[in-house]
Amino acid sequence: MKTYGIGGSTIQQELDAIQPLAHLAQPIQKDEFKSRIAKAATLLNKHSFQALYVNAGTNLFYFTGLKWNASERLVGALILPNGEIHYIAPQFEKGTIYDFMLLEGTVHCWEEHESPYALVIEILKKNNITQGTIAIDEATPFFISDGIQQVTSSYTLINAKPITAGCRMIKSKNEIAIIQAAMNITLEVQKAAARILYPGISAKEVVDFIHKAHIKYGIPTGSYFCIVLFGVDSSFPHGVKSPKNLAENDIVLIDTGCVLHDYISDITRTYVYGEANEKQRTIWNLEKETQLAAFNAAKLGQACAVIDNASRVTLEASGLGPDYTLPGLPHRTGHGIGLDIHEWPYIVRNEQTLLASGMCFSNEPMICVPDQFGIRLEDHIYMTENGPQWFTQPAHSIEDPFGVSLAVTA
Repeated sequence: MKTYGIGGSTIQQELDAIQPLAHLAQPIQKDEFKSRIAKAATLLNKHSFQALYVNAGTNLFYFTGLKWNASERLVGALILPNGEIHYIAPQFEKGTIYDFMLLEGTVHCWEEHESPYALVIEILKKNNITQGTIAIDEATPFFISDGIQQVTSSYTLINAKPITAGCRMIKSKNEIAIIQAAMNITLEVQKAAARILYPGISAKEVVDFIHKAHIKYGIPTGSYFCIVLFGVDSSFPHGVKSPKNLAENDIVLIDTGCVLHDYISDITRTYVYGEANEKQRTIWNLEKETQLAAFNAAKLGQACAVIDNASRVTLEASGLGPDYTLPGLPHRTGHGIGLDIHEWPYIVRNEQTLLASGMCFSNEPMICVPDQFGIRLEDHIYMTENGPQWFTQPAHSIEDPFGVSLAVTA
């Protein structure tokens, strides 16, 4: 059977044809960061928390706009119910903190021999917070939360998920626009990657091409990640130690994404180089059916678990599974996406978070057939007041994953 959009080009031809697109997207502006602080303050008051600690990393950036990588030294911020921000950092980093700071706040510093945990408590007490519940960013390393707890027993430390996830799970129109732009770029890279394939090409050559293609589209950091698997390797969801080269009639699985204005794209396409056999086509079609069932189950007010259940019901009706048994789906149906590639909400059986407008998450109910192949079609969904919407349209067919034939006949 004829294939469309697979093979027939070269790496150089595809790179030469790319025109930048990343510049069309606008980053998050200062006013939006301010609104995030305001929402955090509202949630602090709602839950009767006395303060929120956010550690260096994506939570610190999300709320304050301050980019700082987590390390063995405490760098973070306390956000108070009145909306005040109190930054905490080593004394020798004070100048850099001011340089990176987007939202104004008081900067508190500790010398190398001093306890940053005692400084956290000092800041709280100076702001008349002498007891109560302090919400700790869930990504905070244990040594920090433990260090704070060892200094005093006056406070109860609690997971900050109601605030961090409570804010980050609901994307703004601006966030969705950035993610959409990133997804658009990665989908075009996926199309180009399919066109450069030929028997004997190595997974590394494809990975390197995808990295360069993302750069040419205007993503300075290139690929955020890239998984390229051929044949039996595709039955291992996140890859193998030594990927094989492409052979005729192999399954091709490519999972990749990029970072645009700090937000991440993530798309997987699976198809066959050559001619699909009956089993490959049957499983591919079932994967598409399962992905659509998951999409249709995404309804406002329903628990995230309902989506995962819809995937498994569809697979079990075709004799796969049950549960995580292979052949079948070995992992959750999806994950949230934003500043982190995996974040709340998680589309898994025990997740009772209710779907709401603004939530963004993957739909990837992969089917693994051990020792043969795996099929993963991954697109992402954003919830609107009218229900789910695709960031990228699902793959068309195993022979024509990108719908090239539709454009030809139109």
